[in-house]
Amino acid sequence: MSASALPYETIRDALRAQPLFEDKTWRLSPSAWPLTPAQLAQLNDIGDACLEFHQALETLYLRSVAGKNLLRNKPLVAPWVADYLDRGKPAAVIAHTRDKKNRGAFPNVLRPDLLLTDDGFALTELDSVPGGIGLTAFLNRLYASDLTLGANDAMLRVFHDSLAALRPDLRNPLIALVVSDEAATYRPEMRWLAEQLQRLGKRVFCLDPDDVFPLGNTLCFDIEGDPEKIDIIYRFFELFDLENIRSAPYIIESWQAGEVAITPPMRHFQEEKLGLALFHHHLLADYWSEALSSRAHKLLKQLIPASWIIDPAPLPPGAVLDGPRVANRALSDWRQLAAASQKERDLIIKISGYHETAWGARSVVLGSDCSREEWQDGIDIAIADAPRNLHILQEYKKPKRVRHTLYDRDHQPQETDGRLRLCPYYFIVNGKPQLGGALATFCPPDKKIIHGMQDAALLPCVCA
Repeated sequence: MSASALPYETIRDALRAQPLFEDKTWRLSPSAWPLTPAQLAQLNDIGDACLEFHQALETLYLRSVAGKNLLRNKPLVAPWVADYLDRGKPAAVIAHTRDKKNRGAFPNVLRPDLLLTDDGFALTELDSVPGGIGLTAFLNRLYASDLTLGANDAMLRVFHDSLAALRPDLRNPLIALVVSDEAATYRPEMRWLAEQLQRLGKRVFCLDPDDVFPLGNTLCFDIEGDPEKIDIIYRFFELFDLENIRSAPYIIESWQAGEVAITPPMRHFQEEKLGLALFHHHLLADYWSEALSSRAHKLLKQLIPASWIIDPAPLPPGAVLDGPRVANRALSDWRQLAAASQKERDLIIKISGYHETAWGARSVVLGSDCSREEWQDGIDIAIADAPRNLHILQEYKKPKRVRHTLYDRDHQPQETDGRLRLCPYYFIVNGKPQLGGALATFCPPDKKIIHGMQDAALLPCVCA
């Protein structure tokens, strides 16, 4: 084991002293995940492209709502885009999303899910309410070196800077990290974030939604019996959870009065996976080409797997779906996917958003890794849910096999085969994304869907 490797006992004791996820464990490694200079350069480009994507998606949605033309020099109107993105959302959420005060409001933290494949990275999701910020910052510190992304607590500082920039009129704004019961798994890491930022002299507190109460138009919480005004809320709850949050009406009223800033903005279209399918929609190809810089457009076309919206609306005779082919034939009904061979089922079905199963891979069905009956069930659920919650179909990009050293059951380092998901964290400061750190999830090679699990390793990244 090299001199820079962390002993098993050091990692174990650090995690025991500061558990960052409720009831979660993972495998340990003596070393961080190495990124090549070329990969690091691409990660910086990906951050720029992700922000451009969000900006273009906002324009697409608002022009669709208004029935405005999408292109400069030829007609293209797409009211169906807003219909897709608004489907199943309460009227109050839609009205808040469209409020003029929200124009130009984007998530302050962006986290794409990148799979490392034989062809490079594949961007399978773009998360606007990402977990793992505290965990990644903690691991950066634990595996600290000058080459660690987010070294010297840079990730902590840039996280705070991105939030504080929402209130440039205040020197040290009070920031509340509000974590719902639905997201309680992540509360320990958010508490750790708040505690570390307090040690840096920042006024940051991790709160339960019930800790927040109105005082006039302001939002407050108690500190030793005295009400303290909240300036900025970092929202760590999904929008489907709003109805379970009793303080939600007060939060929205205070935002409306200009007394509190909220990030991520409560704009549902920014949290829908079908945004990636809209990027690939053949009717919108010219829009994305115009709305994005040539560099971002080219990169996103390389990164985002082919994706389609499962919309079971009936077609006229002779029409075919914008979708994959089965037995080399175009589909005219999504139910025809059930006849796909196992090889043709290298496809993933997942719910787009605004649902409790839309995170943590809970709605994911991988066709090539399930029985024909399970595949049929996944198709049937997607079709039945379509009036309320749309699903997307996405080409499966298989992560390549790579090797990294993990501790075995006897706590000895051992070279291990596995597959990798990389989650870089971009923090928006002064309108620019800054790469604050990246979390690598290294899974056993037999796992087709990569996410945090007991037999995976969670690692910070370093520049090799």
